[in-house]
Amino acid sequence: MSFGHQKVESRRLLLREIAQRGPLPRIDLAERTGISRATVTAITSDLLRGGLIAEVPRDTQPGEPARGRPRVDLKIAGQAHLVAGLKVSDASISLVLMDFQGTHLADHERSMPQARQSPDALATEIAAGLTRLAAQCGRNLTDISGVGVGISGIVDADHGLVYWSPSLDQRNVPLGKVLTNLLGIPAYVDNDANLVAMAELTFGLGKDHSDFIVITIESGVGMGMVLGGQIYRGTRGCGAEFGHTKVHLDGALCRCGQRGCLEAYVADYAIVREATSVGGISVTASTSQAVTAILAAARNGDPTARTVIDRASRMFAMGLANLVNIFDPELIILAGEQMQFDHLYADAVMEQMRKSIVEIDKPPPEVVIHKWDNLMWAQGAAAYALEFVQDTAVEALEDV
Repeated sequence: MSFGHQKVESRRLLLREIAQRGPLPRIDLAERTGISRATVTAITSDLLRGGLIAEVPRDTQPGEPARGRPRVDLKIAGQAHLVAGLKVSDASISLVLMDFQGTHLADHERSMPQARQSPDALATEIAAGLTRLAAQCGRNLTDISGVGVGISGIVDADHGLVYWSPSLDQRNVPLGKVLTNLLGIPAYVDNDANLVAMAELTFGLGKDHSDFIVITIESGVGMGMVLGGQIYRGTRGCGAEFGHTKVHLDGALCRCGQRGCLEAYVADYAIVREATSVGGISVTASTSQAVTAILAAARNGDPTARTVIDRASRMFAMGLANLVNIFDPELIILAGEQMQFDHLYADAVMEQMRKSIVEIDKPPPEVVIHKWDNLMWAQGAAAYALEFVQDTAVEALEDV
């Protein structure tokens, strides 16, 4: 490794440590990273000179003598950069603006003219939403250093390539490049469930876990995996497609075009499709309203509704058991709009899952519910973009 490359890597490591653990003193940075104190002093001087970090007075403990040079901690300089994140949903785009420290500055919800659009039309909607978002803080679109985009479907995050998404009317779309060209700022695209996992790892329920799985259930079924403190994406960049694992040979049609996917039994559109004969469901009702009506009908003894809900619960329990048997995670987090309904995490479903996992003399992984809204998904997208912006800022310090 060349000296210049080693210096950039040290800067990146220290900046990331300050972002995750700060404010903290230089001596703690040296102990946490294994970098010598002298090198820490030199590298943090570069970061201070570049405006990426700042010194703040260190809090003294009661009775601690105040002598010598005032002690300082190092923190991220929030004003250094703006970072945006957004979540593309069926009916809207949810956007959030953060500073370089990850502090929430503004948010905006923009209605979508239709759920499925061309790449150019979606990019135009995103540009309009980001422009409005920046204006709330008296800033321009070009003041944003990077934007993270969460979209459902199969995504190669390394290349910003969307192989398939229910939000796009085309396959194999280089959405990252389309957005970067239109916006004039770097755009980083990933599967929305991965970005929920990123948010859980950064400031959510997974913050104290190195290995956990997030299952998102709304218009579709997604999964984000954290292994060894890192998002797992597979060799092609599109791993962990839990919703498209097969649970029934030649089974129900999934919106991805294949049959027998878990999503084709568990997602809200699947439940509504399978229970269209249930009485009391208006054809003009939203999907959420229809699911609410179906669940009410099931509780009231409607045989069709009961069959659909029972099958969805069994399929979901089977899917969870398979995940536990394969990955043995510390924690499973269930998140998304469908968490307002309890049919997928009722005690009976969890018990069915436990009966289907390998039995050892240790308790099964903890399963917790986190009722995320779209703004939280967008915050995960912003946290994803923030890492890229940090890396770009560090590389630019070579000219400082």
